Amino acid sequence: MSTMDLRQALSGLLTLSMFIMLGNMIKKDHIDPLYGLEVQATPASQNASEQTLTAVSHVSKMPLKENGEELKPCRIPLALEEAHQSKGFVIFSLTNGPEYHLSQIADAVVVARILGATLVLPDIRSSNSGYSMSLGDIYDVQRTINKLDRLVRVTKTLPSQVSKGNPPIVKVPNRVSQDFIERKVKPIYKSKGIVKIESYFTSVNPTVAGNKKSLDTFACQAMFGTLKLQSEIEEVVDSMVQKLQCLSQNSNGQFIAVDLRTEMPGKECHRKDVSGRKLCYQAHEIGEFLKKIGFSPETTVIYVTRTKWNHDLDALKDIFPKTYTKESVMAEDKKGKFLRSEFEKVIDFYMCSESDVFVPSIAGIFYANVAGMRIVSRNNHILVPAEITGPSASASSL
Repeated sequence: MSTMDLRQALSGLLTLSMFIMLGNMIKKDHIDPLYGLEVQATPASQNASEQTLTAVSHVSKMPLKENGEELKPCRIPLALEEAHQSKGFVIFSLTNGPEYHLSQIADAVVVARILGATLVLPDIRSSNSGYSMSLGDIYDVQRTINKLDRLVRVTKTLPSQVSKGNPPIVKVPNRVSQDFIERKVKPIYKSKGIVKIESYFTSVNPTVAGNKKSLDTFACQAMFGTLKLQSEIEEVVDSMVQKLQCLSQNSNGQFIAVDLRTEMPGKECHRKDVSGRKLCYQAHEIGEFLKKIGFSPETTVIYVTRTKWNHDLDALKDIFPKTYTKESVMAEDKKGKFLRSEFEKVIDFYMCSESDVFVPSIAGIFYANVAGMRIVSRNNHILVPAEITGPSASASSL
């Protein structure tokens, strides 16, 4: 196994473990700091910003642990020829945006591997209209095949004799266990020779019993590295990242991506859970938070996950004038094609994955899997808002 493969395997397992920890936050429906780091409010100067980032980054170098033990690299799975093989097929679709795609392909790989089935490459279903896209409309198909070939048998299409009729559908929980597959999926698969799986997402429980740990080796290798953007979308994202990085570097500042996609009404964001923490944060609160922990309004460049400017962003721009949406950053000749629902989600996900710093406004799978992508690339500067009122602000970094 090459050094790069080992590095990706380690990163994958770290990310899955981070997903477990983030699942606790999803379960409690609020954002908690993962580590208790208090960052005192400092003057809005570049030096203060650098000192704050250094302090926060120090937390990110702490070894991630699960159940009190230091994490170890993913196990190298059995060679495909050594694994149980059968003659049937597992099919699935990618839905709801790239943050879900990563988890859906991991579940599909685990199911196919346990059943010894051939995995059929998925289509992509729009979350709004049900419109179907091919995998190649967003992702590099050949890279996906090359990566998956080491884990399961893969085919682009079903044989004609199998494709007739509607395959039975089984809903599986995200991070599906071997026990669930054996009890719920295998009987249907053995009877029909084909099964379509649909992942459903609930709170991730890190204490769940069973065989999940033994499946992490397949899940972590499928989850990160198999889905790579097709070249045209990758070029759009790269050009947007480079444009914002140039703006920040010219002023010796930072490029921050802020996820403000939450559809939770403003009044709901003011609610608190039983511990007194807010359920989500709005644009002006994020701005106040970033200023309090030392980011300079003059040098900081912010990308927000919105297509067009909305009046609720005005307060953020008042604090940080260099605040942009994708419409203001994307090349003019690309807007007609890529300012559309599914492409927008993809662009937001990868912009948040590649920015200098990432700030979520609400806990959820978008936050969890962006964190995973950043850990894979060793870009773990993530600031999680806690309290933004009073003389100091709390932050945590992964």
